[in-house]
Amino acid sequence: MGVPVHAPTSGTIESVSLQPVPHPSGMSDWCITLKPDGKDEWAPLNPITNYRDLDRETVLEQIRDAGISGMGGAGFPTNIKLRPPRDRKVNTLILNGAECEPYITADDMSMRENAVEIIAGLRIMAWILRPERVVIGIEDNKPEAISALRKAAEGTQTEIAVIPTKYPSGGEKQLIQILTGMEVPSGGIPADIGVMCQNVGTAIAVSAAIHRGEPLISRVTTVTGYAVTDPGNFEVLIGTPIDYLLSQAGQENSKLHRLVLGGPMMGYTLETPAVPVVKTTNCVIAATATELPDPAPEQPCIRCSMCAEACPMELLPQQLFWYSKAGEFDKAEHLNLFDCIECGACSYVCPSSIPLVQYYRAPKARYGYNRLNS
Repeated sequence: MGVPVHAPTSGTIESVSLQPVPHPSGMSDWCITLKPDGKDEWAPLNPITNYRDLDRETVLEQIRDAGISGMGGAGFPTNIKLRPPRDRKVNTLILNGAECEPYITADDMSMRENAVEIIAGLRIMAWILRPERVVIGIEDNKPEAISALRKAAEGTQTEIAVIPTKYPSGGEKQLIQILTGMEVPSGGIPADIGVMCQNVGTAIAVSAAIHRGEPLISRVTTVTGYAVTDPGNFEVLIGTPIDYLLSQAGQENSKLHRLVLGGPMMGYTLETPAVPVVKTTNCVIAATATELPDPAPEQPCIRCSMCAEACPMELLPQQLFWYSKAGEFDKAEHLNLFDCIECGACSYVCPSSIPLVQYYRAPKARYGYNRLNS
């Protein structure tokens, strides 16, 4: 279930030790510390001249060896995702360019500047899967990206589907429903209904791995917020400390109130900037107190049902909250806790300022681990 780790530059491994990592728990994990030598030398690369002359397993192995995992969600290994069960034929391959959360523009910039590579990577994945339909879903607030992709897709059978800008349409299950009209079954995966969804950043990485033989050692990350003077999108080496990235964007320490990894809805507060950029680091928000003020104190639930009305998965957030808080995880699972996409819509509308998603994350992590190892 893993992929290889690659040094993002040449240098010396100084240690393998417990270090802070970007995770909602704030806990440490085992990390490799690399001291660059300043030469930025590459190891020998092995590009594939014509991948169509090879069998699919060989190409999938190259994708795995390049260390490619999903760049837009949970970071699932791409080679495993591109190998669905034999009884689940993928009829529709979707490339997710619907970057719907505020602040984040990493995929938008990637689509504007790397549209040709995105189409190249998409064609490789389509060759592996042989779907009947290949479509790129992109929101209508990205006109430059739409134009670039349409130009790059000329002469191919790739469909560019422009959808309304509405949060959380960039979620995998929401985008699938918008583009196909089908719903992923509860507890299931998109392959159950013949659909596969990949991120545009993943397509770029696949193209680089096959056509240039390059492993995944960098990604585009948005650095924004009122506490930086030079916000923008940066191509960042994996493992770069967040504090270094913030310094490049002109962080003003006197204004910094809260550091968020991800977007304002699905992201989480970092306890320290001394954590590395990882393959799923799409955004860092250096926010002022005015921009992202501290949440109001949590109040008792008034049973207004606004959370249920806001939930895009049509769950019952109120009941999930009670069961999660009481530690009755089996009852929460019975109410489809694991279908929660942690979009934060329920927390956003809650008049009692209950951090509902935080109550769901802990049992999902704990109970999900127990299920996996039972």
